[in-house]
Amino acid sequence: MRAVVIWIAAAMLIAIILITATLPAAWLRPVVERQTGGRFSLGDATGSLWQGSAFLGVINAGDPSTLALVPLTPLLPGRFYWRLSPMLLLGRVDMRIDNPDVLTQSVHLEGNWHQWTLTPSALTLPAERLSALGAPLNTLKPSGRMRLSWETLTLSSTPDGITMDGPMQLDMTEIASALSPVKPLGAYQLQVDWRGARAQLRLKTLSGPLQLQGSGVLAHGRLQFSGEAWAQEGQEQRLAMLLNLLGQRRQQGNRNTIALEFK
Repeated sequence: MRAVVIWIAAAMLIAIILITATLPAAWLRPVVERQTGGRFSLGDATGSLWQGSAFLGVINAGDPSTLALVPLTPLLPGRFYWRLSPMLLLGRVDMRIDNPDVLTQSVHLEGNWHQWTLTPSALTLPAERLSALGAPLNTLKPSGRMRLSWETLTLSSTPDGITMDGPMQLDMTEIASALSPVKPLGAYQLQVDWRGARAQLRLKTLSGPLQLQGSGVLAHGRLQFSGEAWAQEGQEQRLAMLLNLLGQRRQQGNRNTIALEFK
């Protein structure tokens, strides 16, 4: 009887291995959509679950019944290539991710089914791609260069989704907008400190005629931010239209500023 049980268990294990070995890369698409709240997805996925590639895209808002007919809008340049170890079947996650168009170096995701570490790297992209995220960025039509870097990150799976622990930094240089004749508007830095499902944000200006500063919290996908924007002396008239679009004007000492409030 014991031998029969062992043979049945072995046959089931072999069947599971054979089935999972043939899972297509497209199987990851609903996983990404579910973990990002239906905001992002994988486009043109090729290969298998274990070794494949796809581009990261933004799901366009609209009638849910027609979303499948709307082409996925690419958010980042290039394709992401992954290689996932079959040790996943035994509870160990070991994945390598490459995208030579945006990643400064390959990243490794290691851990178990519930918690992982992501190795340090940086992601570069043109600010023009942000218009794909919708309002108000599709109105501002930003341009320039952006670089998102991070140290070792710890990611965990919870009933409410993926949480993260660790620091990130977004550097934005030569930023401009189609709504302003002043080009560039400046260079900025956003520091992000992830602590589970919450991230502390701090924005500051490094240089440029458009001055921005503020701080806030990103929690469970909801942004709360309080800051201000103002023009360098001598640039008030040229930046007037853009500043009026950013928020409500207020007086702060001897300076006119724009309140940046997101709640």
